[in-house]
Amino acid sequence: MIFADKLILLRKKAGWSQEELAEQMNVTRQSVSKWEGAQSVPDLDKMIRLSELFGVSTDYLLKDEIEEAEYINSSDDMPSLKRVSMEQANAFLSVKSRTAETIAYAVFLCILSPIALLMLGAMSESGAGVLNEDVAAGIGMIVLMILVAIAAAMLVSSGSKTAPFAYLEKEKFETEYGVSGMAKERKAQYRDLHTKNNMAGTCLCITALIPLFIGAIIDSDNDLLLMSMLSLSFLIAGVGVICFIKTGIIWASYEKLLQEGEYSKENKEKPSIADALYIAYWIIATAIYLGYSLSSNNWGQSWVVWVIAAVIFPAVVIITNVFEKKSKGN
Repeated sequence: MIFADKLILLRKKAGWSQEELAEQMNVTRQSVSKWEGAQSVPDLDKMIRLSELFGVSTDYLLKDEIEEAEYINSSDDMPSLKRVSMEQANAFLSVKSRTAETIAYAVFLCILSPIALLMLGAMSESGAGVLNEDVAAGIGMIVLMILVAIAAAMLVSSGSKTAPFAYLEKEKFETEYGVSGMAKERKAQYRDLHTKNNMAGTCLCITALIPLFIGAIIDSDNDLLLMSMLSLSFLIAGVGVICFIKTGIIWASYEKLLQEGEYSKENKEKPSIADALYIAYWIIATAIYLGYSLSSNNWGQSWVVWVIAAVIFPAVVIITNVFEKKSKGN
């Protein structure tokens, strides 16, 4: 049996089309067609890749006299890759679509959580409210902790729903017939909406500080006005963050299925520090905020910590991404 016939047999047994095999091999469909038509033969590197992909020996592929496949993927040092079916792929995309909105609103609640503290503190200092400064700070902190607790519950719930699909992000896998084509088609359909959401998020985050500037222009000595405008800035920025997070999660789900971008097979071999760094960043920011506020009892001014943290965070993201790209490129 010649190589071309063996390739056809192995491909059909795996349930792949020529196009899907071409994707796995990083070649064109025409190249696969020529291999199967005995018009050309893969080079040595691609022959080794075919051997690994189908779990057969290179001798079986290269030697016409060997009729029976010599399987090698059953050995302990070469575990077989997980196969993602169409049903699993659709379930994954459905779960990510639902949880994307939940995660986005959870982060939105975290962004809004200091507003009650800011407003009550400003009202108590201006004499516009009946609460004294300590009571206002206490109520504001209670509201903040409740909103953060709700957000944390939403994030934990979303994490439990997506946990069964964690391997798509961390492990290499193969897809069954039609999965790659479906994911590519849906990603292409979503591209315009993804771009629009990123544009909206960018514009909202850039313009979020405009209300604060307007308040400073109107009356820079009016703390209640400034806190009201700052709260409005948080609200606008929060809406922008919703746009970023929701569209980002959905877009990333397509990249995970297609093993593209930061979820490519090559990148999966190298650990990512971004998620851990981002979590650590906000934990440190929260600790600084609470430590300063409790030690100084200056709740009316300590909110500045959140503004500074929010301004610095985009730079942290950019630096982290650059570092990761360089480390994964080595």
